[in-house]
Amino acid sequence: MLSLQPHKVFLSPDSAIGFGAGDYVALLLAMLLIAWTLRPRKAAAARGPTRVPFAQRTTWGLLFFAALPIVLRLALLRYYPLPIGTGADDFSFLLLGDTFRHFRFANPPHALPQFFEQVFVLQRPTYSSMYPPGQGIVLALGWLIFSTPWAGVLLAEAAFCGLCYWMLRGWTTAGWAFLGGLLAVFEFGPLCYWMNCYWGGAVSACAGCLVFGSLPRRNSILLGIGLAIQLLTRPFEFCLLFLCVLPYLPSFRKALAIPAVILAAAGGVMLLQDKQVTGRWTTMPYQLHQYQYGIPASFAFQPNPIPHAQLNSEQEQNYRAGVSIHDEQNYVERLWFRVRFLRFFFYAPLCVAVLVFVVTLRTRRDLWILGTACVFLLGTNLYPFFYPHYIAAITCLFILISVEGLAKLDRKPHTAAGLFVLCAAQFLFWYGIYASGNPQLLAFSRRYESWDYINYGDPQYRRYVAAELARFPGKQLIFVRYSPGHQFSEWIHNAADVDASRVVFAHDLGVIENQQLLSYYPDRRPWLLEPDENPPALLPYKIDKSPFVQVQ
Repeated sequence: MLSLQPHKVFLSPDSAIGFGAGDYVALLLAMLLIAWTLRPRKAAAARGPTRVPFAQRTTWGLLFFAALPIVLRLALLRYYPLPIGTGADDFSFLLLGDTFRHFRFANPPHALPQFFEQVFVLQRPTYSSMYPPGQGIVLALGWLIFSTPWAGVLLAEAAFCGLCYWMLRGWTTAGWAFLGGLLAVFEFGPLCYWMNCYWGGAVSACAGCLVFGSLPRRNSILLGIGLAIQLLTRPFEFCLLFLCVLPYLPSFRKALAIPAVILAAAGGVMLLQDKQVTGRWTTMPYQLHQYQYGIPASFAFQPNPIPHAQLNSEQEQNYRAGVSIHDEQNYVERLWFRVRFLRFFFYAPLCVAVLVFVVTLRTRRDLWILGTACVFLLGTNLYPFFYPHYIAAITCLFILISVEGLAKLDRKPHTAAGLFVLCAAQFLFWYGIYASGNPQLLAFSRRYESWDYINYGDPQYRRYVAAELARFPGKQLIFVRYSPGHQFSEWIHNAADVDASRVVFAHDLGVIENQQLLSYYPDRRPWLLEPDENPPALLPYKIDKSPFVQVQ
């Protein structure tokens, strides 16, 4: 089994522009290509990509790009198995999906909730995730159909890559849409964290594809579906998305009633979740969690939230981190810091195409595309934290900007083709390294790529712990004891139906308190887990003359 450390994909690289060493090499090659093509020569008419037969048939192209990322990722399963939850966000989304696959919005509170406190999960008045329903619905579908929530992630990724091509077909020619579909697979397919964890990204990206693809087609049904998916997945960014499509709404005229009805239905689902989880129609689970625990952080223009419940060590760390980041930077400093995240959406060679798109703005259409990107970047800057999936809804617009820039460069022979080949080579190079499954090669090369992420190895020993527990039959009760220096690595996670689970994780609250849970679960084999040991210590929990007797 590989034992390499994971990439720091979710965090920005140290570079102020988000470039890793490999990006500088790719950009240098792109600049050399530009210098070569700028030699004096007769200008050529823009020809576009060589015709791809089935690219003219939108349905076949959509199916092709939906299947491609799944095939590429499944081909890596030998070395990179199905992702498992590795932190608070993963566990909260998995709980949300598990709740929905039991056809309910919330779970009844546990009789002893103090043992099960975890970040981003409510214990009272119900045992529920704090997140809106969109990502959970997708995970539940994968769970119900294929018996694994990761199937939902794969389906969302497939839908995004296919819909991205479909969206581009409404804005540009079939050939350029085909190249844009390939860029979507390269950048957001098998090597992207959207496909290799449970945080999401692809669902919101699908919403953006449906919305922006419906605008040139004047399709009010797909517009409503896209807006509804965004509302169910990322409510704040839904407001930004709705603001950006306002200029197009008059062109829909009487058909506006259709998206209004679809949005009303999505709003009803949100209200129903609010009522079931928090007991109030207008209090979102996210808001209640923030009120009770002080996390997540508030918007930059709001005061820091004050916790109204006792926090455990993990919750306290997250609360202090939120307060620190909330107060650390002003609006301009945050915006400058986030420039590096744009690298997530553009391969280094595409920087040339983006620059060409920006400096050659002429039409209202192009101004609207750039303006929409700015609205999302400036709007999300009101929140102190940032991850690329926050603005996933405009991913297809970033790809459109890339292909539009390439199309304008196509008048210089070989320029657009050369830049695209560099992007393809970058993807194939890293995909080949991962496909080799060579631990030494991965350990040497991973420092040169900052944004790819795939779940390899067992850096936190979670698979090791799961395998050890699987050796013993019957139900298990795991008391988790953190060390004093433990930081930001949640281990408390349970299924939607805690009492029916084969394995239950609970906090170690001391001998006297633990006895309550032991009495509650008399039929479970108790264990003590110390996850901060290297490797984690999983020992039988015994009460004798001393509270714990460690048995090897």
